[in-house]
Amino acid sequence: MGFGRRLLSASYVWFTVLLLAKMALLRYLCFGEVAWTRLGSDAAAVAVLTSLTALVLPGRGQTAAYWLLNAVVSTILFASTIYFAHFGSMPIYTALLELNQVPQVQASVQSTMDPMFYLFFADLPVLALLGLLLRRGSRTVSDYSPSYRRGLAAVALVACAGIAAAGIRQGLAIDNELAAAEKQGFLGYQVIAAIKAGRESRMASAADLSQTVGEIKSLQAAYPYRAPGRAAAAPAHSGEAKGMNLIVLQLEAFQNFPIHLKIGGQEVTPVLNELADGAYYFPRVYQQIGQGNTSDAEFMSNTSIYPTAKIAMSTGYGDRALPSLPRLLQRSGYKAYTFHVNDVKFWDRNRLYPALNFDRYFDKPYYNNDHFNDFGASDEELYRFGIEELAKTSEEGTPFYAQFVTASSHFPFKVPADRQRLQVPEGLQDTQLGDYLIAVNYTDYAIGQLIEGLRSKGMWENTVLAVYGDHYGLQPDDNDPAWVSEALGIKYDSRVSRLNIPFIVRVPNQQGGVRVERTGGQLDMMPTIANLLGVKPGDAGIVPFGQDLLNVDRNIVGSRYYLPTGSFFNDEVLYMPGTGFDDGTAISLATLEPVKDLSPYRGDYDYIMKLMGLSDRYVRLLPKR
Repeated sequence: MGFGRRLLSASYVWFTVLLLAKMALLRYLCFGEVAWTRLGSDAAAVAVLTSLTALVLPGRGQTAAYWLLNAVVSTILFASTIYFAHFGSMPIYTALLELNQVPQVQASVQSTMDPMFYLFFADLPVLALLGLLLRRGSRTVSDYSPSYRRGLAAVALVACAGIAAAGIRQGLAIDNELAAAEKQGFLGYQVIAAIKAGRESRMASAADLSQTVGEIKSLQAAYPYRAPGRAAAAPAHSGEAKGMNLIVLQLEAFQNFPIHLKIGGQEVTPVLNELADGAYYFPRVYQQIGQGNTSDAEFMSNTSIYPTAKIAMSTGYGDRALPSLPRLLQRSGYKAYTFHVNDVKFWDRNRLYPALNFDRYFDKPYYNNDHFNDFGASDEELYRFGIEELAKTSEEGTPFYAQFVTASSHFPFKVPADRQRLQVPEGLQDTQLGDYLIAVNYTDYAIGQLIEGLRSKGMWENTVLAVYGDHYGLQPDDNDPAWVSEALGIKYDSRVSRLNIPFIVRVPNQQGGVRVERTGGQLDMMPTIANLLGVKPGDAGIVPFGQDLLNVDRNIVGSRYYLPTGSFFNDEVLYMPGTGFDDGTAISLATLEPVKDLSPYRGDYDYIMKLMGLSDRYVRLLPKR
């Protein structure tokens, strides 16, 4: 009898056990524990794979198929663990569509690697040795007839599929993605994600766009964003910058805590400090990005639509004619441009920008590469070129909207020595926090160069400048909140402070700065800017899911990627669900301390879940271009 036939049943057992061990390893690396009581879900799912292999390939090719299955699953778990370490979220199968992005952020990926991740491949030499030993093995079930062996495989497949299906049914009721992944295991979570995606797709295909818009407006009208006496009043600050140019700076990995922070007597962000003191400054704004990260921030700030968190919006919805800020301003004669030093194909921006209807985009080939970091050109070069282009439009008498997406403060925050301007204390040197502050300080300096360039071209006094961060910078696993708090002399929370980003809007000739304490998110930026420019989103068919932060008395913003689905910030707390609402947690935004009584926030939870669901349906129904 050949080696493959004798090893058949042994292969089934060994590879099933081996893959289960790797599922346990993923649990340990991602969730900090193995949770043995939950390995039953992993065992059932793994046994489905190996039983299906045994059923489909009962002959000599079975062992080779097990080796291939092992290699594929190992690679997926390895990549998923890296993804989790970098983003703090468990990836679903749609993340495979973004694998082409990895070479662009190679330094970021390498910096999150842990040698333990390679344990997913440690079995290769062990299995080779085991194969040699098993050549001397005794009689096994593989000596039985092929039909008998297929029968055993079929019985195992049906039994394990039934167990896995029961767990998946339970997991479908859990909106918290991390809770579902931890409870049902990696493979079960992928099935849950696929089933939910199928349900949402069927619901969207059966829906009507105009009907959905009506549901959105009805739901939003029922939420008390405005006090009764203010609801019918004309918007405050409307048209303060009517007809002016607009520049929006999306700052890479820029959190809010460096604003007005001093290190060793040095201001970390002197330019932004001065800007904030004379502008509308919103210190309680939070990131809401999904799987597309930076590109999702661009999507939100221009559309005021929630990312689905199932796929990068540039990839999944770049074929749509998106209602957007460029389209709104083009109705008033504006030209809309976007500037980024990276290749426009990164995050499928070559699809996103036409979907948003920018008139032109300027990507990597337009800049002199001064080799600042892995992306190439520095923020200074980005702004230098941008000013030259905008000056041409300004000289024609045409107003413009220009979006700049910066990259100099990208993780892992390595600024060339000759560009460093901030001297961090010895205790922060060669730490991620110290590197981050140096990178943020450089980003701030470059903004100063942009302002000077606008002044020299005579554009500064006719230009609204909006600045915001796309997402957090400090990696939670590398920056203990207690240490950050002690090192900086501030109170830092790994969730609230980490997701808190700056939003500043400077209007020329503004009489003094205004600090707006209203809670907000990236969805709120477009409606707020539109009001200042005196344009109405509805005129361009825009249905905003965010609010004008200068004209609400209460606000709520949802989040569902770096936080579990159902999480939200309102004016009081950050709330995060568990397996449902009742076992969730809340943190006070004012004190950064836990809040025990969750009952006041049940209505906000129900509202934000409905609103995000309608947003998903709405974007799916938008016409293709």
